[in-house]
Amino acid sequence: MRPSSQQSTQSTRESTRERTRHLVIVGNGMACHRLIEALVTSPARPAHITVIGEEPVPAYNRILLSPLLAGDTDCAALTLREAHWYAEHGITLRLGERVLAIDPGKKHVVTERARLDFDALVLATGSTPAWPTVPGIELQGVHGFRDLEDAKTLTEIARRGGQAVVIGGGLLGLEAAQGLYQRGRGALSVSVLQRGEHLMNRQLDAHAGALLKKTLEARGLNVHTGARLAGLIDDGQGAVAGVALEDGRVLEASHVVVAAGITPNDLLARRAGLACDRAVRVDHHLRTSHPAIYALGECCQFEEHTFGLVEPIWRQVEVLARVLCGEPGAGYVEAPSATRLKVSGIELYAFGPVEAAIDHEVLRYSDPESGEYRRLLLKDGRIEGAVLYGDTAQGPWYFHQAQQGADLSAARSALLFGQADVEAFLNSPTQEAA
Repeated sequence: MRPSSQQSTQSTRESTRERTRHLVIVGNGMACHRLIEALVTSPARPAHITVIGEEPVPAYNRILLSPLLAGDTDCAALTLREAHWYAEHGITLRLGERVLAIDPGKKHVVTERARLDFDALVLATGSTPAWPTVPGIELQGVHGFRDLEDAKTLTEIARRGGQAVVIGGGLLGLEAAQGLYQRGRGALSVSVLQRGEHLMNRQLDAHAGALLKKTLEARGLNVHTGARLAGLIDDGQGAVAGVALEDGRVLEASHVVVAAGITPNDLLARRAGLACDRAVRVDHHLRTSHPAIYALGECCQFEEHTFGLVEPIWRQVEVLARVLCGEPGAGYVEAPSATRLKVSGIELYAFGPVEAAIDHEVLRYSDPESGEYRRLLLKDGRIEGAVLYGDTAQGPWYFHQAQQGADLSAARSALLFGQADVEAFLNSPTQEAA
């Protein structure tokens, strides 16, 4: 007699719960913490969860590292949960401990202190700064900006003063530069190097990038765009003394901060023989090439996508939490994301293509006095991309219209002024008569 569908589903759930009796998570960042928060609310959660983190503190909000550096908040505000919370929820927290190896066949991990068996393993190892391969990058005085220890180091640098050069004109680089300058209170000269022709060239068009540059320079930063790094200059004693650019310019620097992108931290997975490309390959249930090992967040690759924004990672967490509780349901599907950014108090919102294609209609609005700028990319009356600078309140509405594929041709003349103007235009007596 064949089991019923209900019996089969129940059997699957019980089997999965048996396999995930002991869940080990390697990595104690925001993705791991979000997963734990989701798991502890389920009665079908793994019976025991062990979290292994290299840093000596519980998970914290890395997004707030920039305000911490700037002096706008303190360490306590970054902490997501105190250590006692983990114990109260049956979670073993192993902090300040590095995983040395994974044995997929024997299903155990080897750390600096122990060997731990697992029924299911999640790799949430995040990413590391992408370091440029130029002469002098190994010199003393070259720093990353990725964790609490980095923030502490940069805070001390800002207090001592001197000249700092930040490599990277993206979000992280600009936040690091503004934080250094604000913390230095004028004692530290801060320059930003952006390889592209305008700041944040992956999110902003040239006009918005120029507005951002003007604002940051007015605040005291030195911004160099189109700046291609040739190498770092040695002071003769193994410390950095300057930055050399390909065009021959040299900038004095007592410290250099590298904030030019990230590299997925997939070394453990590669050593364990798991399938990797640009990161650890996962399927739509976040499973790696080994059936008991999963990967999540910045260290994983789904199809051709790697991740650096929280929105897709939070969607991965929802999928993986269900899988680990025996209720997989729908798998992860890549979806467009809008980016809402805050660079040193400047509001930015963007989605879709950065540059206009030949078949795009471009709508622009600019108000230099108020510092507002909007640019929409339309195709056949439908929004495909947007950049908003200054006032971003209409960003989510534009994104929703793009997701719905709404034909807004009739309200084209009102589009740049947002939802209220569009709706008023469409509901006007003239339009109703038409």
